[in-house]
Formats: sequence, structure tokens, C-alpha cells
Amino acid sequence: MVTYAYVIAGSEATGGAGIQVDLKTFHQLGVFGMGTITCVVSVDPKNDWAHRFVPLDAGLIADQIEAATSIRSLDTVKVGMLGTAATIDVVAAGLKRQAWKNVVVDPVLICKGGDLGPAREVDDQLREKILSQATVATPNYFEACTLSGLDRLETVEEMTEAARIISAQGPRYVLVKGGVDFPGPDAVDVLWDGEAATVYSEPKVGHERVSGAGCTLAAAVTAELAKGAGIHDAVRVAKDVVTASIKGRVPAGTPFDWAWQGAYASA
Repeated sequence: MVTYAYVIAGSEATGGAGIQVDLKTFHQLGVFGMGTITCVVSVDPKNDWAHRFVPLDAGLIADQIEAATSIRSLDTVKVGMLGTAATIDVVAAGLKRQAWKNVVVDPVLICKGGDLGPAREVDDQLREKILSQATVATPNYFEACTLSGLDRLETVEEMTEAARIISAQGPRYVLVKGGVDFPGPDAVDVLWDGEAATVYSEPKVGHERVSGAGCTLAAAVTAELAKGAGIHDAVRVAKDVVTASIKGRVPAGTPFDWAWQGAYASA
């Protein structure tokens, strides 16, 4: 029997992030991946690898959602990069057209500090229209700080508090991804399940960011939930996948190496 999972996210041409990582992760975990592209992101080698962001037309996104959800009965979806108010509106409407067992939101925020008016407004819409529909949210360190209003996450207790605050905004489960930003020798992630926190910790593999690690973790959670796993088991497998993917990372010729999902071998 084939298990299916769906992803709505941006395309990143190098294969180091976005929907490319999601689909590779699904495949590695034995899940047939279906996907809708929301935008195209490419790094600019002539401008210090800055990101070039091109959103797709909202009507084209709606067409993709209609096609994917009509051809197959789907109950598990991951939502990644959206980036514009129009995209958020069309994705929010698409999600509401059916019941979902699992909506995993990897809340990619575009406001990186300062008074960035329009960017902040888009992030607020993401919180209101997408995060509120999530069953699982998987914010990274920066996103967890922003969504919770906390200045820093330097202890497990602070990560737990951030997760609890974010959970109150809609998601039943919140997985805060500490990554290399969390102080100390270990890569620590904290899952809040509505009642208690569970800590998932592995020794850091170096101290530099690896492109696609956060996408891999969230996509692995999505795949395992699609296969029927409970949230705690899904996160445990996802932690193993991302750790193996970082250990097996591929040099990219850019500021960050790429996580390699093919380095993970399921039992």
C-alpha cells in the first residue's frame, strides 16, 4: 500500500531547501510525495549568494492545489514558504476546502527584524490564516522567538515556554528546532504536545548551518504522520533523519553545505 503526503512550498533551484528537500525526504521515508509550488527562490552568485524571490500567480497556485487534492484523497500536508499576502490567502482557502488529519506548518517568516512594515504584515497574516489551521508547527530558533515574543531561547525551559505560547495560537503540537543557534554542544529540539515537553537532543555536527536541515526535519515529521505514526515517534524518526542528513552533508560551493537525505537508511 502506498502512502501519500502533500507539500505546499517554494522551489529552490539548487536542491538545498524548499520543496526539493521535502520531496526527497518523503521519498527516503517511503512516502509518495505530491507538491504545489508557491514561489521560485534562487541564490545569486553575483551578489554574495543573496536570495532572489519570485512569487507565482495566486491563480496558478490555486490550480495546483485543485489538481493535487482532486486526483488523490490526501489527509497530510506540509506548508512551507509562502511569502506574499496573495499566496497566503489562496493557500488558506485551499486548506479549508477539506478536512485534514495532519497540517504541518513550517512557518517561514520574511520579517528579519526592524520595522519592515509590509513584511511584518505578511507574517501576521501567516500567523492568523495558516498557523491557526496547523495541527503541528515546526518553527526554527528565529521563528520561535518571533512567534512567541521571547527575546532568546537559551534553555530548554525557554524553548518550552515558546512552544506553549505558539501552541495557544492554533497548533496542537509545536516542535521548536534549536539547531546550531541553541547554545551548547548539542542540537536540541523541544516538542510541546499540549501537556508536556519532550526533549530530542543529539551532539551537534559542526557549528555551521546546513541548508535544508530544518526543511528535512519538518518533512520527515510530515512523512511519518502520513504513515500513521504518533507525534512523538514521528519526531524521533525525524531527528534521526536530520542528524544523518547533516552528517552526510554535501559541499555546495555556497556559504552553507546541503543536507543530504540519502544518507539516512531506515531500519
